Amino acid sequence: MPDIVRSMLSSSRSWIPAALADVLLILVFAAIGRDAHARGDIVSGAFSTAWPFLAGAAIAWMVSRAWRAPFALWPTGVVIWIGAVLVGMLLRAATGQTVVLPFVIVALISLAVLLLGYRALVALLVRAARRRQRRV
Repeated sequence: MPDIVRSMLSSSRSWIPAALADVLLILVFAAIGRDAHARGDIVSGAFSTAWPFLAGAAIAWMVSRAWRAPFALWPTGVVIWIGAVLVGMLLRAATGQTVVLPFVIVALISLAVLLLGYRALVALLVRAARRRQRRV
């Protein structure tokens, strides 16, 4: 296993890169959506689109105590994904932002690919590195 991956996963601060990845990927989701709808002002607009989902992810981090296993697909990743979408949509509705079924579906799928996808990739890399280590 590469040293950087080993230190990232074994450190008591391994939650930091996972939390940063979640924030970054939610911002990417928002920026792509704004760009796809030609809404302009992608950078600051992405923050206004993303804040409900970021708040939902933050709440899900607390509820699931994600810092214990921040790269785990289950339950950590799933709770953060569902929390980001559920709380995000509730906050959007409460603040008068658009919440329509097609957007909910797109958010569910996109955030699943992003938030669960990188965790699945980390799990595959760790598994492959452990297999290689056993062979040596």
